[in-house]
Amino acid sequence: MTAPVTSVEIEAAIRNVPDFPKPGIQFKDITPVLGDARLFSGAIDLLTEKHAPGSIDAVVGIDARGFIFAAAAATQLKAGFVPVRKKSKLPFTTIEQDYALEYGHATVAIHTDALKPDAKVLLIDDLLATGGTSAAAAALVLKLGATIVEASFLIELKFLNGREKLNGFPVRSLVVY
Repeated sequence: MTAPVTSVEIEAAIRNVPDFPKPGIQFKDITPVLGDARLFSGAIDLLTEKHAPGSIDAVVGIDARGFIFAAAAATQLKAGFVPVRKKSKLPFTTIEQDYALEYGHATVAIHTDALKPDAKVLLIDDLLATGGTSAAAAALVLKLGATIVEASFLIELKFLNGREKLNGFPVRSLVVY
């Protein structure tokens, strides 16, 4: 039997790519975690470990890398998967939420029938940075009348204080920089 994956192992596999996508950014490349079956499966185990199968109604994943983890988590939890996408990327009727970027703003959307009122939701993304996208996704979940049980992230860039924008929700991150 193989030992359970630890956050330390996941952190060791995350590759730092300097100056991507622009100078001064230290990009955290998760593809080595995704490419290793044991680490990827272990990351899903860690993201879902506080929730029994059937205790979550839907796992909401944030465009785009959050889809990878959220879809796998939904399968493990016997829950539905709900995507939150960038504006104009969903084909059915949506509600939208704007949020601030460093320079300007962006918009995310969710289908109006994606969640039932009082649904228990696990919100998942690969990265918690400034928290704008995650807070906007959380606002959409709440607008549909669902409850966020937890917001879980593979990586958190603590120095950007994104967790503060998710005040009121339990937040958990596997690797914190």
